[in-house]
Amino acid sequence: MEHTIGFIYPDHAAEDDYPWAAAQLDVDLRVVHIYGTDLHAVPELLDLGSPEKLRHGAELLAPYHPQAVIWACTSGSFVYGPHGAHEQVERLAEAAGVPASSTSFAFVDAVRALGVRDVAICASYPDEVAALFVDFLAAADIRVVSMSSAGIDTAAEVGTLTPQQVLELAAANDHPDAEALLIPDTAMHTMRVLPALESALGKPVLTANQVTIWHGMRTAGLRAVAPPSGPRLGTLFSERPIHVGD
Repeated sequence: MEHTIGFIYPDHAAEDDYPWAAAQLDVDLRVVHIYGTDLHAVPELLDLGSPEKLRHGAELLAPYHPQAVIWACTSGSFVYGPHGAHEQVERLAEAAGVPASSTSFAFVDAVRALGVRDVAICASYPDEVAALFVDFLAAADIRVVSMSSAGIDTAAEVGTLTPQQVLELAAANDHPDAEALLIPDTAMHTMRVLPALESALGKPVLTANQVTIWHGMRTAGLRAVAPPSGPRLGTLFSERPIHVGD
């Protein structure tokens, strides 16, 4: 594999989505871990995404010489708000010495690439945290027509959800006016169930690990399209014209 993309992943939950996707895409998706309190709460998330912790993640990735580095955490980026999240990735880019971004910006990029504006959110977080994601998307001119929160307190618990539970959660929290459904937690295993999710809902589904990988490839200057011979990785990875905003 010639191309390496680095991902800073918080604690442990669904990081096995990355090597599985790497095998499909023929790219090295290198994951390192940083640690904090495993709680979906604002103070803990602010600490988790702190400059010190992300700088340490960049140091762990340096031996692999990644072409781009992504902070693979949605809540640990949008909790800073749009301006703070921009500062977060700017500092990460400085520490890593390569282009950097985060899962929150990956969602914005992915929604724009699909050419949609009205979305539904199926969040695993408590309401207080999920509402901050709505605000983050609104600042990017993305309209949230419905938002549901499962109220799961820890990433570790989210990581135990079965494929059937993920499907049921998505189906129960879609909205007929939404052009796409967003599932914003990198702790949730979703890569292998993307075809079933989109088939069940009849629309594009954007999940945290999916958009993080896709955005990571694009940030590294790579073409983010799944091979036709392999498993489908959702509409986002399909061969089609895309429309990307500023």
